[in-house]
Amino acid sequence: MTDAPESSAPSRATPGPGAGGRLPAAVRRRLHPDPTVRRLAGTTLVNTVGDGLSLSVAVLFFTRVLGLGAAQLGVGMTAAGLCGVAASVPAGRAADRWGARRVLVALVGVEAVGTAGYTLVHSYPAFVAVACAVAAVDRGAAAVRNALYAEVLPPERRVAGRAYLRVVTNVGICGGTALGAVALQLDTRPVYLTAILADACSFAAVAVLFHRLPRAPAGPSTAEADAGTGHGTGGMSGTGTARPAGPSERDVERGRRRNPALRDGPFLVVTVLCSVLALQFAVLEVGVPLWIVQRTEAPRIVVAGALVLNTLVVIALQVRATNGTEERSAAARACRRAGLVLAASCLVIDLAHGLPGILAAVVVLAGIALQSLAEVLGQAGSWALSYDLAGEHHHGAYQGVFNAGTAAAMTAGPAVVGTAVIGYGPAGWAVLGAVLAGAGVAMGPAVRWAGRRELRARAV
Repeated sequence: MTDAPESSAPSRATPGPGAGGRLPAAVRRRLHPDPTVRRLAGTTLVNTVGDGLSLSVAVLFFTRVLGLGAAQLGVGMTAAGLCGVAASVPAGRAADRWGARRVLVALVGVEAVGTAGYTLVHSYPAFVAVACAVAAVDRGAAAVRNALYAEVLPPERRVAGRAYLRVVTNVGICGGTALGAVALQLDTRPVYLTAILADACSFAAVAVLFHRLPRAPAGPSTAEADAGTGHGTGGMSGTGTARPAGPSERDVERGRRRNPALRDGPFLVVTVLCSVLALQFAVLEVGVPLWIVQRTEAPRIVVAGALVLNTLVVIALQVRATNGTEERSAAARACRRAGLVLAASCLVIDLAHGLPGILAAVVVLAGIALQSLAEVLGQAGSWALSYDLAGEHHHGAYQGVFNAGTAAAMTAGPAVVGTAVIGYGPAGWAVLGAVLAGAGVAMGPAVRWAGRRELRARAV
């Protein structure tokens, strides 16, 4: 990554000639002022255009080109999801041991090879093996990438930086999806193979971009960070609670042998609660489409409309939603609000059952608007807590565990949400909403527990 910018450097306040000087003014205005985030955004854009293309054609490629049945595809992707959950923790530990940048380049390079390998698959066992390998390196890379953000961005800019990158992610996926729509319209084997290989090439390009970026400079010592900024492992948290002093060499060496995140009770609880809130993605991607098609009179085009509305809300509000969440207590409040708004969205979407078509569509879209607002709040709060509760010396380990929780939610979410809303109807929506609200409300006590634990650790 590029050197972490210094807030006092006026030359970095606006993009220079190399950062868009030849671009139209409208584009330059949307470039991030931080050169590190700009470089990350370019890499993210390349990656997510490939992701959007692949997501658009994947199901038809697997079923029509590889000849897999629906049941085979479901079993294979479930196995791949479980491999992704298992890979997150060791990948995070590897980032702490060998450096996030080096590990990320290796994982993304392997993902490029694995994605291209889909085009050589001629049997079901081979498909499962490739899918598991790709999912493992993909989720591992996600954990390491989050740790890399902690290395190259100062604490007060991490959440806002990730929000900007998430906006870029949505833009990139939209662009890739548009390319995928062309491939779907052409609907030929060579086109599907080309799309998969294009996705593989995007991973290869991302690996090169990460490799070519300068390493992050060594930051100040723990003592200097504690004394100067309060953002090291010592100093003050966003709640004004004293954090434990920086670890000794013996503590660091012990951390290399044992995963500190797995022994951090409050962090594990926060991870579980954030994973529950992450079920919102299954609501959008699985629950709402099934509900619209099977239980309402709304036109089927509302399925696409819901995704478009969600994307527009994220692009418009995600950066703004991070304001103030650098403080731990504010991040917990954002998660609480997210849980409560998600519960409200579940109840609103449920009301579409039995209504006339157009009215049902309006109600569903109103529920999606609430879900999208909750999404930007929950993401902002979750990012902030995942960094704030982690020691500055073990971001890889902490992000690995946190990402494993998210991956588990993504794997189990479709089955949980699908069973709830289709199997139990209104009662299922009510229970799902109550679970999401409970996770949001419980975030505050979990964060306060973390503060008390840090005080005790400092006293010792």
